Amino acid sequence: MSKSQTQQRNWFARHKVLTAAGAIVVVVAIGAAMGGGGEDAKTPEAKSSAPASSGSKDSGATGSKAPEKPKAVTIDGDGDFEVGSDVKPGLYRSTGNKDAECYWERAKDASGEVDSILANDNVTGTAYVEIKSSDKLFTSTSCGTWEAVDPKAAGTPSGTTVKGSAGTLKVGVDIAPGTYKSTGNKDAECYWERSKDASHGVDSILANDNVTGTAVVKITAKDAYFKTAGCADWTKTG
Repeated sequence: MSKSQTQQRNWFARHKVLTAAGAIVVVVAIGAAMGGGGEDAKTPEAKSSAPASSGSKDSGATGSKAPEKPKAVTIDGDGDFEVGSDVKPGLYRSTGNKDAECYWERAKDASGEVDSILANDNVTGTAYVEIKSSDKLFTSTSCGTWEAVDPKAAGTPSGTTVKGSAGTLKVGVDIAPGTYKSTGNKDAECYWERSKDASHGVDSILANDNVTGTAVVKITAKDAYFKTAGCADWTKTG
């Protein structure tokens, strides 16, 4: 990796001035049938016909199988992935990343030049990235598995506290709209961002800041994502 690429990556990560898939309901069909004999239980014909009728119905019930869950679409491991052949366009999420070891990049070509980078980031916590059909390559290094998620998925976030290094959170799924406060931040290490999509281009940023001391941010229902990195925990105040 060249020095210019490293500098570009650090600039994107620090100065970008930078689920869950729907549940599958598995229905198991269970059939049961009961057969009975005639009124005269001693009649041989009644005894022989009842088990035969009951057995044929039971065999049909026990033979039914539950439909299999569709396999999740994922991006596994490190490397460059060609969009369209190695990876499909869409919204992806990676979780559990530690200490900014995870690095991802969207590129418009395979030249490897700094100018080919469309967006990138060093991630702690959760990351969402929208890979577009116009992208050429998606690069991932030391990240948790990327799993395709439904961009229209909704949820009911609970709780009034958000970890200061939670990463990128989807509004309405991972974090509820409202006013949040973070206190005790030192040396502008706290970075927050409200964004309108997960492309991570400069144009997607609605507002952001590097904070020393106290930060107060109002996240609206119209926001798509909220990113927090290196901050003290956020408490919902309104």
